[in-house]
Amino acid sequence: MAGNLYIISTPIGNLGDISFRALDVLKSVDYIACEDTRITRRLLNHYQIKSRLVTYNDINESKVAISLIEKLNNNENIGLVSDAGTPGISDPGYRLVNACHMKNINVFSIPGASSVVSSLSISGLPTDSFYFCGFLPKKKGRQTKFNYLLGMKGTIVIFESPFRVLKTLNDIYDYMGNRVVSVCKEITKIHERVFFGYVKDIINIFNQEDKLKGEFVILVSKEGYKI
Repeated sequence: MAGNLYIISTPIGNLGDISFRALDVLKSVDYIACEDTRITRRLLNHYQIKSRLVTYNDINESKVAISLIEKLNNNENIGLVSDAGTPGISDPGYRLVNACHMKNINVFSIPGASSVVSSLSISGLPTDSFYFCGFLPKKKGRQTKFNYLLGMKGTIVIFESPFRVLKTLNDIYDYMGNRVVSVCKEITKIHERVFFGYVKDIINIFNQEDKLKGEFVILVSKEGYKI
């Protein structure tokens, strides 16, 4: 009899943003597969959870997925977490979930925080239709990606680092025009803030910053949207 795989959402910043059910499952599973044991251990230590950790990331995903399937086939239960938020959303996970479905192993969702949904909810932009882009290509394929995004009819959600957020905003202006954007910074953390307006105005605000810090989600309105 096979064990169960649990896809467990963890906080994206504030450690209080975790469900009672997620904590119960984290305590009960035989193993927790995580991207970075140091990051996950901080969460587990905060809630005094002693479950064993297995490193599962982009580098070793194919190899470790095989061993995790073996553990599941031995009736051991496994929880999958990412460094923050919901696993499988711009994080490792879907290959393991896919393999479980192919082998008729139960996969259960333990829902919770997601920076995609959280940013949409505070963006001030329409949420009836959206396209999750994730991280843009750094160089090769970047212009092609922007050309593709031009055809999107809903709000576009982009993840970005503090090192490239200003470049990406400038590229949005150059490739897509002066669209309305919402830039969410450090969601759920101490310095959480939302910048809302036309992209040219947000660029001017960011140009006045000495050094941009934190994690950013950029949301871009569809063509023709005005405020």
